[in-house]
Amino acid sequence: MLAAATARADDAAAALTAEQLQFFETHIRPVLVDNCYECHSREAATAGTLKGGLQLDTREGLRAGGDSGPVLVPGSVEESVIISALKYESFEMPPAGKLGDDVIADFVKWIEMGAPDPREGSVAEVSEGIDIDAGRAFWSFQPLNDAAPPEVTYADWVRTPIDRYILARQEATGLHPNERAPARTLVRRAYFDLLGLPPTPEQVDAFIAAADVDFDAAWSALLDELLASPHYGERWARHWMDIARFAESHGYEQDYDRPNAYHYRDFLIKAFNQDMPIDQFISWQLAGDELAPEDPLALMATGFLGAGAFPTQLTEVEFESSRYDELDDMVATTGVSFLGLSIGCARCHDHKFDPIPAHDYYAMAAAFATTIRSEIDLDLEPVANQQRQLAFDLYRAELLAELQLCEQTIVPAAFETWLAAYDAASGPPATWLPLAGEVTASASTVYAAQSDGSFLATGTVPNQETVTFIANITQTNLRALRIEALSDESLPNRGPGRAPNGNFVLGDIAVAIMPLDADADPTDVPFVEARATHQQDGGSLSVAASIDDDPVSGWAVDGQIGNDQAAVFVADQPFGFEGGTRITIQLAFNHPNPQHAIGRMRLSIATDADAPAVVGSSGPPADVVAALATLKQNADDAAARSTAIAWFQTMLPEWQAKQLALAAHDAAGPGLVLTKVMVTSEGLPHMPHHADDRGFPHFYPVVHELVRGDVHQKGDVVESSFLQVLMPDGCGPDHWAVEPTEAASRVSYRRSALAEWMTDFDEGAGHLAARVFVNRLWQHHFGRGIVATPNDFGVPGERPSHPELLDWLAGEFIAHGWSAKHMHRVIMNSSVYLQSTVYDEARNSIDNENTWLWRHEPRRLEAEAIRDAMLAVSGLLDATQFGPGSLDQNMNRRSVYFFIKRSELIPMMMLFDWPEHLVSIGQRSTTTIAPQALMFLNGAQSRRYAEGLAQRVAALDDQAALTEVYSLALGREATEQELTLSQAFLQQQAEVHRSAGQPNPEQIARIDFCQILFGMNEFVYVD
Repeated sequence: MLAAATARADDAAAALTAEQLQFFETHIRPVLVDNCYECHSREAATAGTLKGGLQLDTREGLRAGGDSGPVLVPGSVEESVIISALKYESFEMPPAGKLGDDVIADFVKWIEMGAPDPREGSVAEVSEGIDIDAGRAFWSFQPLNDAAPPEVTYADWVRTPIDRYILARQEATGLHPNERAPARTLVRRAYFDLLGLPPTPEQVDAFIAAADVDFDAAWSALLDELLASPHYGERWARHWMDIARFAESHGYEQDYDRPNAYHYRDFLIKAFNQDMPIDQFISWQLAGDELAPEDPLALMATGFLGAGAFPTQLTEVEFESSRYDELDDMVATTGVSFLGLSIGCARCHDHKFDPIPAHDYYAMAAAFATTIRSEIDLDLEPVANQQRQLAFDLYRAELLAELQLCEQTIVPAAFETWLAAYDAASGPPATWLPLAGEVTASASTVYAAQSDGSFLATGTVPNQETVTFIANITQTNLRALRIEALSDESLPNRGPGRAPNGNFVLGDIAVAIMPLDADADPTDVPFVEARATHQQDGGSLSVAASIDDDPVSGWAVDGQIGNDQAAVFVADQPFGFEGGTRITIQLAFNHPNPQHAIGRMRLSIATDADAPAVVGSSGPPADVVAALATLKQNADDAAARSTAIAWFQTMLPEWQAKQLALAAHDAAGPGLVLTKVMVTSEGLPHMPHHADDRGFPHFYPVVHELVRGDVHQKGDVVESSFLQVLMPDGCGPDHWAVEPTEAASRVSYRRSALAEWMTDFDEGAGHLAARVFVNRLWQHHFGRGIVATPNDFGVPGERPSHPELLDWLAGEFIAHGWSAKHMHRVIMNSSVYLQSTVYDEARNSIDNENTWLWRHEPRRLEAEAIRDAMLAVSGLLDATQFGPGSLDQNMNRRSVYFFIKRSELIPMMMLFDWPEHLVSIGQRSTTTIAPQALMFLNGAQSRRYAEGLAQRVAALDDQAALTEVYSLALGREATEQELTLSQAFLQQQAEVHRSAGQPNPEQIARIDFCQILFGMNEFVYVD
């Protein structure tokens, strides 16, 4: 079958690109399978259920149409009935319900592309089977060729083995290479290639001076400097973000944000900066949570798997198909990103071109069976957090020592004094435990703490106010709260209120609690009963009125002005948390009669719902009373003394203060700074979304092999495995199995095995992964990869222009520890990289595509580098690294820090071919359209950058300013002709602005000129 597939590919390659194939397989075929084949397929025709004579499961059937005529006209959306049917404008298809606008938009785009369709015959037919052994003969599945570099005639041009491979092809074709480019060109080329930023004039001059003395030493030093720059990771992370289809929102109609997804971008920057070995780079993106679960960077790396779009508005009938779509996104992206293979094309059938059976597709999907997006807290500041923990522990030790000293010295002495005066006969059995805490007021009142545990109001008396009392307590099973309203000489008529007659009205009381040892929301404590030593009446001014629904009515004490009073409020359920409780008590004094707030108060709690409404201490509980009675008879009884002192110290203000200080310290915690990160793992709480309310399970425990990719036609359960064509005969997935650790039982380690296989260059797919990655490096240095289809190394893809060179690069890469920085040095030290861009018509007539690299191809910068260069030249660039991104076009950080919201892409970026971040993009297109020029001429951003550049030279005269802006923007001096014309332009523009009555016409003219420089090809292209 492989031979037949290869023959078909040779015929179809010109008409069906890898991108078109991927678009059909990921956006069109699954929709047809799920929604159309039941009524419109060869299988339906066989079963006698075919509708309208229309078969949609073959290219021929779709284009032939049915009883009503053709339904598809490639290239013409208006003439394609299938679109009006999907829109419910003619037929209503599918009849079960209109498909989403995003799906219809995909079909519109597909038809505009010419409706590329690889299908031949019916996918319902039984596959012939794939000859895996024959498949291994294809170039990309073969081991690396370690043949020696070829001999060449023009050996003086050779600097590295790379040059031998390039020159051998040129000499065989009658070509010769260009000479080395000037130093000024090369320094600008290196800066943009490695950093995506222009060199400063000082950096250009320094390199030129050093190169004049010793080019090789200067060039090597420059590469070392650039590769060590923190901006290197930002540049190359952005390249990989295209491949990883990275975005920070779910996509589809609702497009909810993923606010913590940016950590994957930060991982990429850090990984490239530290030259993480690329086999580890690959492995961590697939299974960092399994391979290095204690390393935050490894967990951040797993954002790769969860970066794809996902519909969050799902009905129950869509659950399973959506999960298989999600698995497809993981498998397909893994395939194209690391192996350059369109594995996703085998979802509905055996791959039409490559030796990938559908079974292999589902075996790879099984590796991700229980993998889901999650958000977890990670320690991204380990050194600072270690210092915080140490400071916390040291201070806690001090507080504990003070408490223990109090228990050893102050408590025993105070207890003996108190015991001597204690009269067991006078103490009632219930106990009120005083609360020590802090009091604040909504108005200007200050409540000063008194020696007896009460709080006295001072300051101007407000008309109404709310008083808040907060305390930390250790008791549990609490049932009652007591508020004592105490008299005082400072209050009107001795109080206990602040009204002119000494009264108060407690309109409402609200209590909330939360555990000290956990981050939780407060819980309200409702009260069901109230009693008091005295209340003004039995209605609106009763104690019960403080817990009714009326915020104005409440407890008042007129008739007993000048005396101490107490009110008790009983909770409906016991309250208090093990490990400590923070209690917040709010007392509202809202009575229309002004100034009716409490003047002096004391608060206590009790475990007894029947604790009496009395003023002052009510004595110890029954077990303590018994212990005290024993001590009165036998002062040496150790058990009784222990029981009594344990109670007594809780009543002692000195002990309370120290114990509560310790409890508050523990409750506050060490202040460790943890960061919420989106990861893709197993066994963690899933990232919530709107389908949760409908019961979306987020994953199904097993993966079935589906007939035609249809979840309603399940085959056998599939175990995790890999591509047979990249495994030796007789070798199964167990060969790459990773031994689980005891602490990581929540994960399956299937993805770890996948990562091991993926990077095993002896027996697994590592040789192909190495080829794919070095091809990507080559592509970004030369504008085109040795394989011109970087995401497709399969049969439909382009064959390598220099296959032996590609294998040599991959071997060099592996031999040097999968180091990307080493490969940059190897590539950039070659003569082929150092060539000039000089054009020659004679050589162009032989190789007009420059396939044999006889010159260095000038390349337009991509969107990020254009914008970043404008920021850098204007002096506005903010070099802050990492952290959340922004949707603000006017931000001054590098473009890699834009927040990527799938439904709200940055307009300036889109102008210069920013990807849509829906599927993996191996190579961006480079378009030239009028709005690009308009952006430079009229865009608000380009104007702002021009203003910044003009401001940098504001203090210089015209000639000096022009000389400097040329140097800043273009990295070179202006010619005499350019200076003459530029000065004439400044004078002309200044006169125009002056005639228009604009202030500062000369400065505005300079801004105009700077804006012109930004629009020059020389600024946006790199030689």
